[in-house]
Amino acid sequence: MTPTDFGFLPIPTRLRYDPDKPFHFGLVLNVAFGFASTFTAANLYYCQPLLIEFSKSFDVNYERVSQIPTLVQAGYASGLVLITPLGDLVRRRPLVLLLVMLSTTFTVGLSVTKNFRLFEALCFLTGLVTVTPQVLMPLAADLATPDRRGTALSVVLSGLMFGVLAARVLAGVIANFASWRIVYYMAISVQALVLVGAYIMLPDYPARNIDLSYFQILGSMAKYAVTEPLVVQAALINIASSACFSAFWVTLTFLLGGPPYYYSTLVIGLFGLVGVFGVLVGPFAGRLIDKLVPWYATLIATLVLSISQAVQTAAGGTNVSAVVIACFGLDAARQMQQVSLSTAVFSISATARARLNAILILCLFIGQVMGTSVGTTVFVQHGWRACALLLQAWQGFQLVILFLRGPHCPRKHWFGYAGGWAARKQVVDAENVDNSSREKMKLDLGGSRKRLEMGEGIREN
Repeated sequence: MTPTDFGFLPIPTRLRYDPDKPFHFGLVLNVAFGFASTFTAANLYYCQPLLIEFSKSFDVNYERVSQIPTLVQAGYASGLVLITPLGDLVRRRPLVLLLVMLSTTFTVGLSVTKNFRLFEALCFLTGLVTVTPQVLMPLAADLATPDRRGTALSVVLSGLMFGVLAARVLAGVIANFASWRIVYYMAISVQALVLVGAYIMLPDYPARNIDLSYFQILGSMAKYAVTEPLVVQAALINIASSACFSAFWVTLTFLLGGPPYYYSTLVIGLFGLVGVFGVLVGPFAGRLIDKLVPWYATLIATLVLSISQAVQTAAGGTNVSAVVIACFGLDAARQMQQVSLSTAVFSISATARARLNAILILCLFIGQVMGTSVGTTVFVQHGWRACALLLQAWQGFQLVILFLRGPHCPRKHWFGYAGGWAARKQVVDAENVDNSSREKMKLDLGGSRKRLEMGEGIREN
């Protein structure tokens, strides 16, 4: 029987799952995953520079159009909870194809509708199904070999981050010279390309938990979120780190637009290019993560985040070079931290990676909301230095949480440093092999001794 998607669409022969011949997850496919993440995640951010154009086009006030980004993000949060865990229940290939097809369809509606209420509904639905990158990340972890898992996740995450940055720039530039609807025409085109590319490149992979129901999957996700010490540790770090990242970029506009800089909107927007360079460092950081125990990679990333924030705290309001250093350091280290935390958490269970990833991304979302609201309030009421000190405190909080559990703390221990201090994966793997060999030798010696004793007993009888 020929394997199919949706019961009628044949899967290309070379992409069909064969347990005896695992699919090779090479650089080309990894980059394709990153490309798909870029142009699906961008759906969440096209609207942000276009709010004034929406107000004019639909003849509604600013208060109404300001709800559009909120609706998109609300849809995205709902998708993280309700759709992303399906990656642990169904085959990922048809799930990705369906999500991209739906997001493309909803984007068509966004590009042509003249009814604002329908536009709002379509914004929510587009956000709901724009969780393709969060389905691809656990799939990349499954397909990649253990020694390349960090690199594979870094490439996918780099694609996602690039989509966040590129969407705002492209939408702003296009809308400046043409109708805002052209932005969504472009989005339709690139998503159609992603859909075709997914069909001809995305390998099939079997469902992992066919014995569980959808509601059992959701229940187990909640259980992981409160009973796994490593998940709780990673979640707390993610919340604080995401809050710092969001607060920095939101308040950067206020900082650069006021004294002593007084930069124009265009110049402020160009600082996003510094962030792009930070994103491009991600895959190289992934190679480092592949060589280190995840705890140490997280420690390095968190220290770089703290140092970058310290530079901003010291001179961000007086010297623009400090702002540039902070922009680059925060983007590069934030990505490295997220990949190292994901790598560590994914090791808990290979059959629950979609649920574990959903927990981490939800924590990012919570951090974004917290950072945006609290950071903006502190900046407006107390100035840039107070805001920078707040972010410095949040960076310190991350280090405190990280140091509560050592690099080899047993899975079910909430605190401690049992297991040694080895930093390189190669050393840890060699130690595990040696320990396994010793255990096997003990069992073999015990069995030989028992057989010898039984033989002596028989001779005596």
